[in-house]
Amino acid sequence: MGTWGSGNFESDTAAEHLTEIIDRLVGEVAEAMAGDPVGLEPDDYWGVAVPCNLELVAALTESGYVADRLPSAEVIEGWKETFMAIWERTIDGLAPKETYKAERRATLIHTFDRLTQARTRAGVSD
Repeated sequence: MGTWGSGNFESDTAAEHLTEIIDRLVGEVAEAMAGDPVGLEPDDYWGVAVPCNLELVAALTESGYVADRLPSAEVIEGWKETFMAIWERTIDGLAPKETYKAERRATLIHTFDRLTQARTRAGVSD
């Protein structure tokens, strides 16, 4: 295995490890998005974990790693539409304050858009 620098991700082994992590995070999102929509509700595990996974993947992509492992912009947009439709349909049942609801909606949309933008800035084409 080769090493090309002193950074934590500057070797073949580290790059392989990071690829496995990204694949796991993206795979979990894909599986959650294809599964039972109830699992994506705001008070359910994947309703919380999906945005967390996307945030981590976006941060790694923005740092210059593994952009080639990302789904297409079309897939990310489809995930956003599905996720936000479930969120909008179910959030009021949790009786959130309007300020929280507005801020959380903006954060969720930003998270999906951030991943798409990171992908674009990294020069990944569909």
